[in-house]
Amino acid sequence: MTHKEIREAARVYIDAEQDRVFADEVQTLLEREKWDELSDRFYTDLEFGTGGLRGVIGGGFNRMNPFVIARATTGLARYTLEAGETRPDGSRAAVISHDNRRYSREFSLSAALVFAAHGIKAYLVEDLRPTPVLSFAVRRLNASVGVMVTASHNPPEYNGYKVYWHDGAQIIAPDDERIIDRVIAVTPAEIRSMTKEEALEKDLLEYIGREMDDAFVAMVKRQSVQPDLLREKGREVTAVYTPLHGTGAPLVERVLGELGVNVITVPEQREPDSEFPTVEFPNPEEASALEMALELGRRENADIVIGTDPDADRLGIAVPDGRDLTLITGNQLGVLLADYILGQRKRLGTLPAQPVFVYTIVTTAMQRAVAEHYGATVYETLTGFKHIASVMRELEKYPEGPQYVLGDEESYGYLIGTEVRDKDAITATMITIEMALHWRSQGISILDRLKQLWKQFGYYEELTISRYFAGQQGKQIMDGLMQKLRENPPATFGGAAIDRILDVKNDTLRSVGSGRVEAGPGLPPSNVLQFFLENGARVSMRPSGTEPKIKFYISCHSAPGMELSDARRVVQEQIAAIEEDIVLIIEETSR
Repeated sequence: MTHKEIREAARVYIDAEQDRVFADEVQTLLEREKWDELSDRFYTDLEFGTGGLRGVIGGGFNRMNPFVIARATTGLARYTLEAGETRPDGSRAAVISHDNRRYSREFSLSAALVFAAHGIKAYLVEDLRPTPVLSFAVRRLNASVGVMVTASHNPPEYNGYKVYWHDGAQIIAPDDERIIDRVIAVTPAEIRSMTKEEALEKDLLEYIGREMDDAFVAMVKRQSVQPDLLREKGREVTAVYTPLHGTGAPLVERVLGELGVNVITVPEQREPDSEFPTVEFPNPEEASALEMALELGRRENADIVIGTDPDADRLGIAVPDGRDLTLITGNQLGVLLADYILGQRKRLGTLPAQPVFVYTIVTTAMQRAVAEHYGATVYETLTGFKHIASVMRELEKYPEGPQYVLGDEESYGYLIGTEVRDKDAITATMITIEMALHWRSQGISILDRLKQLWKQFGYYEELTISRYFAGQQGKQIMDGLMQKLRENPPATFGGAAIDRILDVKNDTLRSVGSGRVEAGPGLPPSNVLQFFLENGARVSMRPSGTEPKIKFYISCHSAPGMELSDARRVVQEQIAAIEEDIVLIIEETSR
């Protein structure tokens, strides 16, 4: 952008921004002629993607701020009035929630007042709440639409805006594209809002809190597989818990406390803090994020260590391993939960006649093996719980047919039951502790059970490689990398020949040896490539939909019955060889 173009765009923003903190920030940059910084803030609009918004907080069209929130909500409100589900009286409602990110409270109020100005009643949480509560509340209040202001596990400078439809799930096609069109069409002059006082007076704004929490906690308890086990033996468990400075503590502590579980929360990380001062990344996927919890767990001789991310939709755990604690990956916990829930419900006679398990295409295939062992039909979706929820939505059209039981993805997200339509770390926490109690009653640990499953189904291990490409050139680099792999794929990964290539974007499955091209599995078009190797390994790659990064997923496994030490060595050697090839490809493309 030229300096003139930047200045013109900045003036439009300054005039339209209602929050003078953000407007003054841009004005100061103009006065100091910080052209590079201004260019990054104005060279494009912050993209309203298929899930909503996510970006760095600050003034400008390419940042998260009240103006961008109000513009997005104006487009969303327009579409809700056109296509959103109505209540029995013909009205429409929105639920807006937020976590403890910087400006989350302000952004959520801004969204609520725009909905109110369009005649859509806004139910706004009285204080921060986890993401699964928002999904639950949309369904309970029979709302047309929901908004969660959160950046999940991103660094402190980020915030986001996730959109949910009337079933409590994040938006999918065709609604997502139609909402994007409405948002793009909104000009600054068309943004409508009202004051909080006016919205309250007209009964277009209502705060929600304790009553919704009570209903949510009751829902969590309903998902128990063996409720008597928790009631009778919950006091035998000592759990160390960290909410990583986020929203999880009140509800996690309440659920476990009411079940008698001895919960010790990491004191330095219990209170919400938008700066996340004790962790580099507030994400239980990162081993470093759980260091303080692990230290406390060792001191307290904990039976389990639990960590939830800031909006409490992701769950990470560690369990005893001899005299120490060992971390369980998202893939492994998904295997354990599928084994426990499907297996024990089958034993107890509470499993539906046609149970369904749902997972994503980059999640370990060991979960499919376990689920099918218990007679479940397995659905495979694109990454993201909105796709898992869309399977649930389709199944509900046929009440006498297959029934959803649980689903998950490798990035530490789990959804048990049907009353929430996004990943839910609070319910998953309760079930995980119940699972630990069950296996203890059988004389084994969670880790012992995982080893039994590896012996039965083969040892599986996965590795995810993430590479960030920030700035204006980042997207071009990622696009170039995907184009190269699509048009000129390697012949091998880690020394193993590629057998088949699935291109989800084109829904094609190509056999490398014969060159034969067949129709793919019929997933929605997405920029995802999967390489299936002759030794059974799988390599997947996709650009993130919410962050400037590309992810590579490596999954390798051994044959069933091998000694664990031998199987682990063989699999880890395969992973290391594949990783070396991927790193080389990234470096060559990034030069």
